Amino acid sequence: MTRTIVHLLRHGEVHNPDKILYGRIPGFQLSELGHEMAQRAADALAHRDVKVLISSPLERAQQTAAPIAAKFELPIGTDHDLIEADNVFEGQRVAVGDGVLREPSAWKHLYNPFKPSWGEPYKVLAERMHRAVENARELARGHEAVLVSHQLPIWVSRLDFEGRRFVHDPRKRQCSLASLTSLTFDDDVLTAIVYTEPSADLVARASKVAGA
Repeated sequence: MTRTIVHLLRHGEVHNPDKILYGRIPGFQLSELGHEMAQRAADALAHRDVKVLISSPLERAQQTAAPIAAKFELPIGTDHDLIEADNVFEGQRVAVGDGVLREPSAWKHLYNPFKPSWGEPYKVLAERMHRAVENARELARGHEAVLVSHQLPIWVSRLDFEGRRFVHDPRKRQCSLASLTSLTFDDDVLTAIVYTEPSADLVARASKVAGA
């Protein structure tokens, strides 16, 4: 039996003072706290058998991968399949009550939460994340790989591997900043999914500041 582990790592906190949905917009980078979260993730993986490191092409993901690359002396591969989900509201505020969703012109995009109608279909998202995981698993066979991605892609990937429905309440996603969703494969069979939060206290600090 050959055991391979693929860790799905969400990026750290992003500097976003205007609180917009930045999505795939270039130029959004980690905040100071986000860099600390990235280091926490690297420290949490320090004693693991990581041989492969691949990231979304977006800056915040690449920056989150950097401390891991330094710790394991690995190059950062880039896979477009790990990129953030596409969304028609990108670049706008979407907070309830003071965002674009209160505008009637936006409602035409909200007719189908099962697809969803406002962005990249969950099925397409799951398929590309599955490709990324399978690619990393082959490259790291018998060892471990880290894939740095974004909340929705990671969460949909987990739902896919668990055989659960894609439609969900975004507030209930178990995928906090700089968290690890670790997939264990024995040969070609997924045998475990373990979720950990190396930066739980930092996420709590970020939430407290945001709510101040």
